[in-house]
Amino acid sequence: MPISSIKATTDFLLAYDEIGPDSKDSAEFLKTLFSRTRKIISRLINCESEEIVFTQSTTDGINLVASGLQISPESNIIIRDSTHEHHSNYYPWLRLGKKHQIKHLTIDKNGLFDLNELEKLIDDNTKLVVLSHALYNTGAILPVEEIGKILQEKNIPYFLDSAQTVGCFQVDVSKIKCNFMAFNGSKWLCGPMGTGIFYCNKKSAELLEPFQIEGESAMLYDNDKLAYKDLPNKFQGGFRNYPGIAGLDASVNYLTRYRIFNIRKKNMQLANLLRDELSKNSRITLYGPEESENRTSIVSFTLDNQEPNTIVQSLEKENMVLAVREISEKKIIRASPHLFNTDSQILKIIDAIKKM
Repeated sequence: MPISSIKATTDFLLAYDEIGPDSKDSAEFLKTLFSRTRKIISRLINCESEEIVFTQSTTDGINLVASGLQISPESNIIIRDSTHEHHSNYYPWLRLGKKHQIKHLTIDKNGLFDLNELEKLIDDNTKLVVLSHALYNTGAILPVEEIGKILQEKNIPYFLDSAQTVGCFQVDVSKIKCNFMAFNGSKWLCGPMGTGIFYCNKKSAELLEPFQIEGESAMLYDNDKLAYKDLPNKFQGGFRNYPGIAGLDASVNYLTRYRIFNIRKKNMQLANLLRDELSKNSRITLYGPEESENRTSIVSFTLDNQEPNTIVQSLEKENMVLAVREISEKKIIRASPHLFNTDSQILKIIDAIKKM
């Protein structure tokens, strides 16, 4: 997190404490924070500000759709094969398999699939297609705009997990044409933990029932009949992580000053340096697309005869933090360089791996 974001979080706590909870000024204080943060995030992904719902994680947004989708028992949902999918964007849909048919797209070694197969799987009972924008393990970017055009023509709702793209890659929902999207504030957006965003297209809000309601999200009329409020309130019942949202607001402001285009350029410079140097080592296997335009700055690899956990633990002792992830049952090592990293840090990692 940028220092400015940490300061914004503490500044919020101090200011709110001075105002006092439940005071008239506190309500206006929170309203101003929400409005300001929604506006900057809506500009980031090119949507209307009321289509931004604050959550605590990407998982929250995924479950808003998986738990709230109103479809008949004969309906089916299309998802990718589990081999390259994050559990948070797989398990909720598998649970729906108890009530509805789940269709799986066949994927290649990079987690990509044939668009023709997607079209063949769609039938009159298909009520949702679920995808990740970029894969958490290899950084492979899916052709989401092409997919969006296909699904819009067939009038099929479309959910996108964008946890691995918003903040490091230009995301435009008007071009992607997704109905719903979820991402969090603590990864590429460099915001606080416990912050997330759920994008819900205005016209698609009626497809979902909120899984929790209270006075801010619903209202009574005509002898105890219940009506949901308009976006974003419909899906935003109860308290939010207000200090976290203040920090997220500061982080998004910080990133947008650099411009996402420049962040992408810097990140890929670092990723390509790491990937190029690792490729010179015959003991290393790289994963993900070779073409830089088809991946994020995630670089995944394995080292012959070395356990990924052992390598990651060894690097962490030297203040180099990588992660162990998986492709199906295979453990891999993932590096995720971002704008705050440097060439010298990348070279230091390469040098340490050479010695293993």
